[in-house]
Amino acid sequence: MSDIYTTGKYLENNPGWHVGDSPWKSDQILKMVRMRNLQPATVCEIGCGAGEILSRLREDLPAAQFSGYEVSPQAFELCQTREKERLHFVLGDLLETQERFNLLLCIDVFEHIPNYLSFLEKLRGHADQFIFHIPLDLSLLSILRPARLEQVRYGVGHLHTFTAGTALAVLKDTGYEIQDSFFTAGGMELEKNQRRVRTVLANLPRRLIGGFSQKLSARLLGGYSLLVLATP
Repeated sequence: MSDIYTTGKYLENNPGWHVGDSPWKSDQILKMVRMRNLQPATVCEIGCGAGEILSRLREDLPAAQFSGYEVSPQAFELCQTREKERLHFVLGDLLETQERFNLLLCIDVFEHIPNYLSFLEKLRGHADQFIFHIPLDLSLLSILRPARLEQVRYGVGHLHTFTAGTALAVLKDTGYEIQDSFFTAGGMELEKNQRRVRTVLANLPRRLIGGFSQKLSARLLGGYSLLVLATP
């Protein structure tokens, strides 16, 4: 499935390359940046897609220089429309360079990578700090609805599925030190999900359980991701 990003198949399945989710994702990143008082001079996003997350962050972090790396020619075309002062995009693989940044963003990326453990180990040498956003596709509800897991695999290319515990374990096993983390509730907060009847119904118990334990809600019903700040 790795060639779907270079042949145009992924863009065909996901028109716009999820650009509608970017404002929400950039808000989650900014939340961590402000919580931890991060002041990076250089920020890079690997697998930056259409580049809209970096475009948004550029407005909120005026002292930083931004770079986006993308291997898909189709996504890179979308990136180029957003290039401006302090924001530059590269068509290529960051791991094949010697570039290093203060802060590296890996937002909904490594679940797409066939050999994700090797990817994470190699990525460690390219920044001082990392922010990961990891979809938590594996839940009791998704196991009971196998069509959902098939959809995230074949529709959006998630080759690997995680719980909060396994996501953190993967980062630790590949040499990262976890500095902070929190759940993000895209299943409830993203506008596109608020228009789906089935999701709206699932969000009622998600909110109820999540009110006292997001961890339990994610484990039972899904609809969450994990945002993680880590150092190599």
